[in-house]
Amino acid sequence: DAQNQRSRGPPGFLPGASDPDHGLHILPSNPGDRVWQQGPPPPGNLPPGLEYLSQVMILIIFIFAPSVILGTETANKYEIKNSLGQRIYFAAEESICFNRTFCSTLRSCILKITDNSGQEVITVNRPLRCNSCWCPCYLQELEIQAPPGSIVGYVAQTWDPFLPKFTIQNANKEDILKIVGPCATCGCFGDVDFEVKTINEKLTIGKISKYWSGFVNDVFTNADNFGIHVPADLDVTVKAAMIGACFLF
Repeated sequence: DAQNQRSRGPPGFLPGASDPDHGLHILPSNPGDRVWQQGPPPPGNLPPGLEYLSQVMILIIFIFAPSVILGTETANKYEIKNSLGQRIYFAAEESICFNRTFCSTLRSCILKITDNSGQEVITVNRPLRCNSCWCPCYLQELEIQAPPGSIVGYVAQTWDPFLPKFTIQNANKEDILKIVGPCATCGCFGDVDFEVKTINEKLTIGKISKYWSGFVNDVFTNADNFGIHVPADLDVTVKAAMIGACFLF
């Protein structure tokens, strides 16, 4: 019945949306023209620029300047939007050509995330790391700063022989949440869901979905689109760390 109701709903709901009846509509035909207009800040002492994250349950990350596999690797650029297609952040990669050419997706880089006024609100530092289960002492890791210069969390890969697993940590490197992905993450002909779980992995509180972008994009580019589904009351610094986790994936 749930599948029938979903199919009868307005066409074009966001992929991976769990309940289309809550106004999660398709992105506009020209989404780049729509940006989020900042309203009154929510109560509480939040990092500047992250006020909007306290209000959202779903974020979608689009890559609109993908690195081309059959050609020269370029620095990626991303748009981060809400479920209505309004752009709330813009992200740009800073890396050297040598790293992009010879280290490919494992390259070290810095991602600077700015709001619609051009102010940098989040900095993601990713060092050069290994991605093999045979090197458990040097797996993937990145650091999240919000605002830049103030560390709020880390995302670290956890060794596992079968599944991609990551841990979200606070500024003191204390474990907060776990992220567990499936065995196959290629995403051919379907979305790939990374479940966000509690530390004991007994309760799932959200997910990070890699949306299948089609055969041409999967084969000829590095274009991956991701969606973050989390509780609205989750701490904004944890949400910022989950944005960083998408870039790590």
